[in-house]
Amino acid sequence: MTGAGDGRTVEGGAQPTPRSTAKVAVVGAGAVGATLAYAVLMRGAAREVVLYDVDAAKVRAQALDLAHGIQFVPMAHVVGTDDITACAGADVVVVTAGANQRPGQTRTDLAERTIGLMRTLVPQLLEVAPDAVYVMVTNPVDVVTYAALRFSGLPRARVIGSGTVLDSSRFRYLISQHVGVAVQNVHAYIVGEHGDTAVPLWSSATIGGVPLLDLEPLAGREPLTPAVRASIAHDVVHSAYEIIAGKGATSYAIGLAGSRIVEALTNDEHRVMPVSSLIDDLDGIRDVCLSVPTVVAHDGAGTPLRVPMSTDELVALRRSADALRATARPFGL
Repeated sequence: MTGAGDGRTVEGGAQPTPRSTAKVAVVGAGAVGATLAYAVLMRGAAREVVLYDVDAAKVRAQALDLAHGIQFVPMAHVVGTDDITACAGADVVVVTAGANQRPGQTRTDLAERTIGLMRTLVPQLLEVAPDAVYVMVTNPVDVVTYAALRFSGLPRARVIGSGTVLDSSRFRYLISQHVGVAVQNVHAYIVGEHGDTAVPLWSSATIGGVPLLDLEPLAGREPLTPAVRASIAHDVVHSAYEIIAGKGATSYAIGLAGSRIVEALTNDEHRVMPVSSLIDDLDGIRDVCLSVPTVVAHDGAGTPLRVPMSTDELVALRRSADALRATARPFGL
């Protein structure tokens, strides 16, 4: 363990070798940030992970806890610090810092405080890590992503939000549980807002290449009726509220989802993921950050894909875009 600066930095693990270039900075050492850093290490998505937080004691404790387990994960180097300059040279900066969502509070209720934080934080990060791809995880993530894009002046590809990556994972899980197949065989997306106006794309969902809405129920399983679909869509949006009410915060699933985005970036995977990014013109939708399936590679978010949608789904997506713009408007965005 070594100190740096004012002595409030902790490091652990082997120093990265010259051939290891992937450095990930995670801003915020709370439940989401620490779990995301843990998942990045477990997946081997980076050889250097910096955990930055203004709470020196907490970030030191989180980094020590991670560093003590380095033996059991792919080789990595962990830094925990309250010194923002430790983020210098990061390939990816993941922002999880923000106001906590309290039970009964919607994501949009968080907007004012969180946008104010981004107005200060993003320029500071950009000063030390000007070449990074920025991944926003803080809620309300779509509005925060739009704010970070405007405050940074970076190209749209380099400022993305975790968007509906987690929502789509919840969607696939719930479908798999009802239908009775492995979640890995379910291909379905949630698009639009990561929040109350999220849009499930039932019309393009498939299982093993079979359109979901054409799938005959497997033995012992109930059909996927409109009522069942409505229940699944409701649970996708509202399950976070149940988790927050029960344990105070979501952490594991969003940590895994965030680490998967990081992995797609650091490994240049060209993986299709429903991240939130600036939509310039997609079926009449423009000047808003929301999620549609998008190719994610080393340079960030590529061109959004035009996924086939039913008329009702497209109307709902436009409604979601309108809701996000209405949330951002009072803050001058």
